[in-house]
Order: sequence, then C-alpha cells, then structure tokens
Amino acid sequence: MEPQRLTGPEAGALKYDVLTALSVAGLNGSQTLQTSLMRLIALITARYNWRTNELSVGQRDMARMWSVNERTVKREMKRLTQSNLLICKRSGVRGRVGAYSLNFRQIAALSESSWSLVGPDFDHRMRQRYGEEEVKVVQLKTYVRPTEPDRMPSPTPGTWQNAMANLAREHPNLFEAWFTRLRFVRFEEGVLRLKAPSMFVQRYIETHHIRLLASVLEAELGPIDQVQFES
Repeated sequence: MEPQRLTGPEAGALKYDVLTALSVAGLNGSQTLQTSLMRLIALITARYNWRTNELSVGQRDMARMWSVNERTVKREMKRLTQSNLLICKRSGVRGRVGAYSLNFRQIAALSESSWSLVGPDFDHRMRQRYGEEEVKVVQLKTYVRPTEPDRMPSPTPGTWQNAMANLAREHPNLFEAWFTRLRFVRFEEGVLRLKAPSMFVQRYIETHHIRLLASVLEAELGPIDQVQFES
C-alpha cells in the first residue's frame, strides 16, 4: 500500500518514518549502501517537493551538495533508479533537469529487516502502513549485518554462493535490496527451492526480478525449469 497523503496533518510522521527507514537501512548495510542512502536522504530533506511528490535537482547542484563531481552524480542516480528507490518521471536530457519520485514500497522492502531495531512502535506502524501480509520479526540479538560484496570470501564456482557473489558484484543495489536475505534450500531435477524473508519480498522478486535471478543461477547451477519459494 502506497502512502496516500504526502501533505496535511499526518504527513510529518510519514516523512520522518521514511527518513528513519532509509537511515537505519543504510547504517545496517554495506558501505556502498550507506553512501547511496545518505546522498538520497540529503536530496529528500533539502529538495523533495512533497506536494507534487517529485524531486527535481540539476546534476551540478547535486554534485555541490554531495561534494563530488557530476560523473559521480550520474553513477549514483543510475544506482538509485536501477534499485527502484527512485522512479524516473522525466529524463534529464538536452539541458532539462530530470524529475524523480520516491518508491515507497521499495523503501519499505529495503528497510523492513531494520524496523524492529528502531522499536516495536515503529515496526508496527510501518507494517500497518505498507500492508505487509506476512512478517518476519528480526530481533536485535539475531540481526546480522549484511556482508559487503567486496569483503565476501571467494566462493566455489558452480555454487549458490558464487552466483550470489556475481549478482552482488554486477547489481550491488539490487542485491542489497532484494537478494541478500534470500536463502538457498535445494536444487533437484531442475527445480530450485528458495526461502524469502517475507511474502512481500517473495512476491516482488517473482514479479520483477525472477528472470535476472534465474539467469545468474543458471550460469552456476545449470538449467532451471522452475523456481519455488518455501514458507
């Protein structure tokens, strides 16, 4: 469920919750994710137009805000759009400033495992707001910080671990958002069985990323006829 009101009496709580979700997800993610989300938070707090649900900032202004060059800005915006945290509404071409909107469902999916770290009230509020049907409670004592792709040990070719390492290297933001918490169950007779952290993540992967996941895994495991998720 997308938030319906970005302005008005209750809009302040929604905005703070979005910023909290992004900041905690970054703090509990890899260094690359931390940097990306910090830059996104800076854009939101400084320039996001909540009334029109739009972010429209020139690359030169972003570069100045982030203390980087415009080439880095292009790479970062590409990462944020490829990971679906930002949705491009209008491309910035021919001197025209691009326009983007926040993808609240993607922010929810990315940060879901960190909600309980903020507190039970925040966790409950976010689950109510985004309509999660099946939840996974992550306790602070069992929460494991995701391994950074560049620090992952070299896995054995032809394995699930090697496929995930390749995916993390080629699509780091997508890996952080959707695949880092997937668990391999077994692969038999062309049927790959996986376990997702929640029904929300499972359905999103099945709808948007199943082809990418299957192609990466087939390169390591061989032909895959079907991908099944276990509860």
